[in-house]
Amino acid sequence: MNISNITFLAALLAPSILFTSCGSKPETPAETREATVTEDLVTLTEKQMANTRLQTGAISRESISGTLKVSGQVDVPPQNLVSVSIPLGGYLKSTGMMPGTHVKKGQLLAVMEDPQYIQLQQDYLTARNRLGYAEKEFDRQRELNRNKAASDKVMQQAEIEYRNLSVESKALAAKLSLLGIRAEQLTENNISRTINIHAPITGYVSKVNVNIGKYVTPSDVIFELVNPEDIHLNLTVYEKDLSKLAIGQPAVAYTNARPDQRYETEIILISHSLNENRSAEVHCHFLKYDKTLVPGMYMNVEVKLGDTEENVLPDAAIVNFEGKDYVFIQEAVRTFRIIPVEKGQVSGGMTVVTAPDLTGKKIVTEGAYTLLMQLKNIGE
Repeated sequence: MNISNITFLAALLAPSILFTSCGSKPETPAETREATVTEDLVTLTEKQMANTRLQTGAISRESISGTLKVSGQVDVPPQNLVSVSIPLGGYLKSTGMMPGTHVKKGQLLAVMEDPQYIQLQQDYLTARNRLGYAEKEFDRQRELNRNKAASDKVMQQAEIEYRNLSVESKALAAKLSLLGIRAEQLTENNISRTINIHAPITGYVSKVNVNIGKYVTPSDVIFELVNPEDIHLNLTVYEKDLSKLAIGQPAVAYTNARPDQRYETEIILISHSLNENRSAEVHCHFLKYDKTLVPGMYMNVEVKLGDTEENVLPDAAIVNFEGKDYVFIQEAVRTFRIIPVEKGQVSGGMTVVTAPDLTGKKIVTEGAYTLLMQLKNIGE
């Protein structure tokens, strides 16, 4: 090969050699590498590890005396909630009731009108008059039979007529009593086409379901009355917390509107059945009645719990993401895994946690949110 060919080959190879030397990079030092993450695992670089100043600890068992925070609703027992209806139906002639009106037991609520009230009174008076005649006829036939002046058959027919009319008269009197009409005071001179509806309890009108002139059937509820003096608090407690509660346990209730106004209550009933949400009803009694508390009002409740031995972690060890609680456990020098936990009561900077396989694990107690943000940012 002559010198000119060698010169030409060198000219061709020179750019390739230059490109190769410029494209190569030195190996990245460990402290400048980026963190590696998976769905639930994060590995920090040495530099990140130094900057975050993570601290780890272990789960511990401590005696916790705290409170259980739940929500509830003001409610009334069934005997203090009354639906008012009329047994025979009728037209509403007049009423002065409105929702919120305070009424006393026996107070007039409404006046009803219907032709059947007149017919019922007429039937009763007719039956009563016939009963009087049948009674006298039975006495006469019985006396004649005793003197052998009348047959047994005639006397028995008179007795049957008398007893049938007695049953009819008493049945009609019972129907009149349902309408509030006293049969013993009814005469042909005081037949009324209207009847009065009176309050069966002292309390407040919560609902008015009719208007003037409307016809109501026996199944229609005209008014709903509530006696709030025996109101109670209906709490919703999840299955995992039911074992912490007992009859007589004190609790404090308050509203979001007035958190400074506290109401003392105590537990009087714990349901033994769970609903589809794995929760049960717990009823509390207010120790002092307050008229500002009305049925349906939502309240926050703090139930005072006794001392119990529980698995606890510092509050800073628990992070929350998308409505769920987590902790980080250390799996290697710079590698941490996120696992879900369930939070319990909080007391003195410590939180009760429920999770499997935490015993003996190194748990991040400081800097957990830094690890969470590393996962969250990568995810985004």
